[in-house]
Parts: sequence; C-alpha cells; structure tokens
Amino acid sequence: MKKIIIIGVLVLLVFAATKSVYFINEGQQGLVFQFGEPMRVVRDPGLYFKLPFVQDLVVLDKRVLGTEPLSAEYLTLDKKRLLVDHVSRWQITDPLMFYRTVRSEVGAKARLDQVIAGRLREEIAKHNFIDVIREKRESIMTTVTDGAQGAATSFGITLLDVRILRVDLPSEVQASVFARMQAERERIAKRYRAEGEEQAREIRAEAEKSREIILAEAYSKSQVLRGEGDAQAAQVTANAFGQGLEFYSLVRRLQVYELILGEGSTIMLPPTSDLLRYLESPIFVP
Repeated sequence: MKKIIIIGVLVLLVFAATKSVYFINEGQQGLVFQFGEPMRVVRDPGLYFKLPFVQDLVVLDKRVLGTEPLSAEYLTLDKKRLLVDHVSRWQITDPLMFYRTVRSEVGAKARLDQVIAGRLREEIAKHNFIDVIREKRESIMTTVTDGAQGAATSFGITLLDVRILRVDLPSEVQASVFARMQAERERIAKRYRAEGEEQAREIRAEAEKSREIILAEAYSKSQVLRGEGDAQAAQVTANAFGQGLEFYSLVRRLQVYELILGEGSTIMLPPTSDLLRYLESPIFVP
C-alpha cells in the first residue's frame, strides 16, 4: 500500500512538472494567463516555467502570415463589374491585443479580410476600369494597405502588404466586353491603316515629283548638249566648206549615189541634171 502511494505521488509530481514547463520555438510567442487574467507575454524562444493547474499558456505565431480569401465582385467608377482576388501579409505584433479582439488566426483572417475588402471596394469605386487593371493598380494597393492599417492595429496586427492577384470580369459580361474590345482594336487598326495609306500616297507623290524633276533636268541637259553638238557639227561643216568645197561636194554626191543607185535601179534624169556631174566626167579634185 505504501509503495502504491509513493508511486502515485511520483506520478503526480511528474505530471505537475510537465504542466509547469513549456517551450517557445523560434517562430512563436506566448501568453501566460492566471485564472483568465494575463500575467506576461513571452516573445523570446526558450524554456519557461509556469504554475501548474493555475496558469495557462496560449501560443501564437510570430512569423509573417497571409490570407487569400475567395474572389469578390467590385464596381468601378465607370460602372464596370470586376472579380478581384487579393492576398495580404500580416504579423501579430501585440499578442495580448490580438487575443482579446480576435482570439485566433481564424478570427483574425475573417476580420482582416472584411476590413481589406471594404477598403478595396471603396478605392476601386474611385477609379475607372482601365485604371484598375493597368495604370493605377499599384497606387490602389498602397492606398488600401495604408487605409486598412489602422483597423489592423486595433487587432494587434501589423499589416505589411496587400496585393491584387487577379482581376477578371464576371462571366455574364465577358462576351460583351470582349466584343467591345475587339471593335475598338479594329477601329484603331483601321485608323493606322488609313494613316499608313496616306503616308504612302505622300511618299509616292514625292517620289513622282522627284522623278519628274530629275527627268526634266536630264532632258534640259541633253538639249543643251545636243545643241552644243549641233553647233560643233555646224562649225565643222562650215570649216569643211571653207577648206575643201569641191571634195565635200564629191563626198556628198557619192553618199547620194550609194543610197539611190542600188542593184537593178533605173533612174531617168535630164542631161543637164547636176546629179550626173561626176558620172559624165572624170572625177577631178583641185
């Protein structure tokens, strides 16, 4: 009987010892409560002790956490409906405030998602559809993060970042929006084609003008050269007439004979014709 009592006492002591020792890991932080009242916050990792059966331990995460809620529908300034997926990164920086307001990570995610969705809805309603998906997206995220930080602080949370993962259109409006986008792209393409055709006509007209100018200049130069050649030829002819008139006359008549007196040719000329001058008498060159 005595041994049984001793064993029971030892078991009770061991159980009490296990209940009085706790360990905090590197990525954790703890809250120690005594009869429901907070006693201390443990932020550093290590081995700690508490009163068994009197004090309770609540362990919270100290790492950066995130939420990724389901897609929600938002309305833009130009009355376009959008499906938006967003994510947030946050960290528990006030464990006691966190435990008193949201109790757990599940409660924190639910409350934080509500706050972020409200700020996101408010901010998207200030911008047009095209700004949300392109130019203003980064500034919208910054504004939403700053706006939701105050509410997150009241939960003992520091909100690090909010990001839009995906922006899409509701399925019932996708077809009409895509049709409008296609029509807009076709209109832009037609405008570019018209501008291109206009530029092509201008280029062709300029090329045709340059061609006409070049041909006119070439013709002008050719006429000048032809005139100079004719002048030189006339000068040579004049010189020839002045130096050997009889010889020149002979050469010209021989050329005429070669043209008109072919094989089997018959020519009837009066006896007094000057053309017969070198056929009737011997050729004499003074």
